[in-house]
Amino acid sequence: MSGRAQLGPIPGGVPALSAEARALYLEVVKSGGRLSRSANFPANDRSLNELIEIGLLVPDSDDKGTLIAVDPAQLSARLSGTWQRQALDLLSRAVSLPVELQELAQEFHSPEKTGGSVEYVQGKVLINQRLDQYMAAGAEETLALQPGGPRPPELLAAMVERDLEALGRGTTMRTIYHASTRYHQPTRDYVARLARAGAQYRTLDEPYTRLIVIDRRLAVIPVADDMTLAAFIFEPVIANYLVEEVFEPSWSRALDFDGDRAVPHQVVSRLRQTIIDLLLAGTNHRVIARRLGISERTLARHIAEMREEYNVDSLFQLGYVLARASEGPAGTGRSPSAAAPEL
Repeated sequence: MSGRAQLGPIPGGVPALSAEARALYLEVVKSGGRLSRSANFPANDRSLNELIEIGLLVPDSDDKGTLIAVDPAQLSARLSGTWQRQALDLLSRAVSLPVELQELAQEFHSPEKTGGSVEYVQGKVLINQRLDQYMAAGAEETLALQPGGPRPPELLAAMVERDLEALGRGTTMRTIYHASTRYHQPTRDYVARLARAGAQYRTLDEPYTRLIVIDRRLAVIPVADDMTLAAFIFEPVIANYLVEEVFEPSWSRALDFDGDRAVPHQVVSRLRQTIIDLLLAGTNHRVIARRLGISERTLARHIAEMREEYNVDSLFQLGYVLARASEGPAGTGRSPSAAAPEL
């Protein structure tokens, strides 16, 4: 029975029957409740078909060529019970549907799915949740390029147990951070704990893009500059290409990082050279610290040590000496020496 099979107006004010069908029914009732099928009512008559479909007109059991009017009250009671049962059945199906499709949904989002698709995930929370899902699915290898300086302490705290569980299951983890993370205590603590469990970390002080690869079948790359939109690429060929052409060359140039407080000489020298370049360009301290991913306090300490090395008392004198050094006789400039201090 169609959705028109109800009496009177339905919610929203739309009548169940057309005005023509209602008029025809009233005419049949006034004519004794019987209607003979004749040429006056062709088989495709819309009003007649409406009444037959809803059940207000039914064939006479003794004369199939005659239609008899049905009591609307009795029809309404019968349809009401039928529709209530149908509504309960639909409600039951709506409640059980998520459970019935859960296994299919898990398979759809499984990292084992065949390659070729790209899924876009909006929002950092959803991106991290999706990564957690693939990690929990039993990843064997995770590779990550994480630029941008130290990561928020609350994020590191949320990640540590997940990553330790993955390492306990045998997952191989290699991650590259920016060199400035060596000056960030929460990151050092996180790296030290994970390194003892078997993870490998290195730092790189050159520009590079964010990249996460899981089992060389799934690659995750940023789409938006603010990292709020990520593309999950389910294509082993692309994932493996990014590993071989992007991650591995960066890994070979990066320096080992196990969370130790001692900063390698190369890191200090490169960091201070960058500070010098930015100072000579007239960049203020706050901007320099933000670009390098270090605190203003750490920046001030580096500047103080360079002032001591060049035996000057002020930033103005330091800038003058650095400018003179950069214009050295050979035209190659001079970089300040740097030991490997402990923080």
